[in-house]
Amino acid sequence: MKNLQSEAAVASHPGPAVPAAPDHTQGAAPSGLPPWIKEHWTLLMVSIAGAALALGFFGEKFFGLPPSVALAFYLLSYAAGGYDVARHAVPALFRGEFDIDLLMITAAGGAAVLGEWADGAFLLFLFSLGHAGENYALDRARNAVGTLGKLMPRTAFVKRGDRLEEVPVEQLAVKEIVVVKPGERVPVDGIIVAGESSLDQSAITGESVPVPRKPGDEVFAGTINEDHAPDVRMTRLARDNTLARVMQLVAEAQEQKSPTQRFTETFARRFVPAVLVGTLLVIVVLPLGFGWTWSASFYRGMLLLVAASPCALAIGTPAAVLAGIAQAARRGVLIKGGVHLENLGRVNTVALDKTGTLTTGRFAVTKIVALEGIAEDDVLRLAAAVEEQSSHPLAAAIVQTARSRRLEFPSANAIENLAGKGIRAQVGGETVLVGALRAFAGESAAAQGGKVAVAVAELEGEGQTTVIVRRAATFLGVIALADEPRAAVAGVMQRLRAQGIDRLVMLTGDNASVARRVAEQVGITEVRAELLPGDKLTLICELQHDRGVIAMIGDGVNDAPALAAATVGVAMGAGGTAVALETADVVLMGDDLGKLPFAIGLSRASRRIITQNVGIALGVISLLLVAAGFGAIPLSVAVVLHEGSTIAVVLNALRLLAWHEQGG
Repeated sequence: MKNLQSEAAVASHPGPAVPAAPDHTQGAAPSGLPPWIKEHWTLLMVSIAGAALALGFFGEKFFGLPPSVALAFYLLSYAAGGYDVARHAVPALFRGEFDIDLLMITAAGGAAVLGEWADGAFLLFLFSLGHAGENYALDRARNAVGTLGKLMPRTAFVKRGDRLEEVPVEQLAVKEIVVVKPGERVPVDGIIVAGESSLDQSAITGESVPVPRKPGDEVFAGTINEDHAPDVRMTRLARDNTLARVMQLVAEAQEQKSPTQRFTETFARRFVPAVLVGTLLVIVVLPLGFGWTWSASFYRGMLLLVAASPCALAIGTPAAVLAGIAQAARRGVLIKGGVHLENLGRVNTVALDKTGTLTTGRFAVTKIVALEGIAEDDVLRLAAAVEEQSSHPLAAAIVQTARSRRLEFPSANAIENLAGKGIRAQVGGETVLVGALRAFAGESAAAQGGKVAVAVAELEGEGQTTVIVRRAATFLGVIALADEPRAAVAGVMQRLRAQGIDRLVMLTGDNASVARRVAEQVGITEVRAELLPGDKLTLICELQHDRGVIAMIGDGVNDAPALAAATVGVAMGAGGTAVALETADVVLMGDDLGKLPFAIGLSRASRRIITQNVGIALGVISLLLVAAGFGAIPLSVAVVLHEGSTIAVVLNALRLLAWHEQGG
């Protein structure tokens, strides 16, 4: 059967090209032929096989064509229809590999021995036609993603001094400033440094409407600039941009095999030799044991050979995996392999991180409680000095607030991150600790007559997150921050429950009051709060032990251990960040939790189609074996049913390219 690995779809753009997989239905033309013949070689061979078969059969039957001339046409049909099959099967046989192509060559050869040239030519014609049809259909699945390569602009307008120069994108360097004109595609990954615009990011993130972008926002190569002409500072080389990485990961994912695919391939490898041995036994035993003629037993053996060939079984699962992964990528969901496609469809429990997953992750400082003798700005200034070195959302909010107040804060050194607790540093020769209540091991209860503990309790009781600031042994104050749930996240939880997800669990390092407030807003009833990263990992393992198949949804950074431990780790992609792409099994490229029900629904549809295809394949094989065993059908009918089932499972798999959540 044809090799289903992904072809070099990204070769047409400057990103990293995925090596082309060998494919014995394509590129099989002998060297030295004109390019147009090589390009249409498969179609040409099928056409010659069909035309020669028709001329030989109808010429002999209806127009008095001499048998010798008809035989010449049949031989031409054999050569054209069997060229590609033999080119693959014969070398495989010498390597000790027995595959389905070998069964077809053997059956056609057997028909020739019996003098049934028309049946043999018909078999090879339909088999080669089936290969061509499979190739066309499966290329549609590949091209659903491969056409993204055409979105990459070849050149960019770069600011160099006072001039704009048009430069090939592969020659650009990081930090160069690119001007993106209205209506054109963004040529690079970068950050807007001047100007605003709206961008159509559907090719990367699957977002259905253009999104506004302003200075400081990230933009991605291949997206469409709708109106103004912003200046973009390049952050990644062309070969490393998000579009190139996504396409390469999709190509690699399409090569990975699902559990069902591995089973069917193992079955086929063992089944083909068994069919050959069984055929040989039929040919030998029937004449010796039951008095059949050799020609009759040989014909029955060839009939069984065609009937038992598991072509549809071998092609049905990888075709569905290919189409499922392609459809997900088109909608902004990156599923990194067939095993994850199948596993996501089996999920019954979903664990979700809070910050950045259920909430926007964009905190704002809501209140500063300064202890006696300390100014609010001094608390904020010192906290910002330490947090400037951190990438945590709370840290970003504190630093942003300090800058908005135009505070100048000192530099910090000897930075030490306390996982899940806070951050410690040296500022002006003194140790400053900024962190959650648990970072102080009960010290805050006695601090300033218990004022720190009281302030923390009051603020957290209002559903806010708190950060305590201490310099040396002196507590300076408490900073309160708030983060709001993502828009429509409550509806996403309802959709998950409607899909049969019967357990939704929030896992967060935040305090219990804040966690419960967010949980009530989004409709989650099970909350596990004040967790360190290691605690999340432990809980995921416990849930997996109790529930079996579990998905963990997180931001791809702090949740990396839990994402790795879950059956399926799903990262909020933040538009395709490198960590998210590399950490999780599934990435929601648009940073949109609303794509999770789509991904689960698509995975379940893929599993249904895989099951249907396996059922169709095994059903047709069983039917043909029974019919062939009793001699109830001729060889030509067996060939038609065999090839028909192969095309049927491919077309069934291609239904996934049109799947959508409602009515999918």
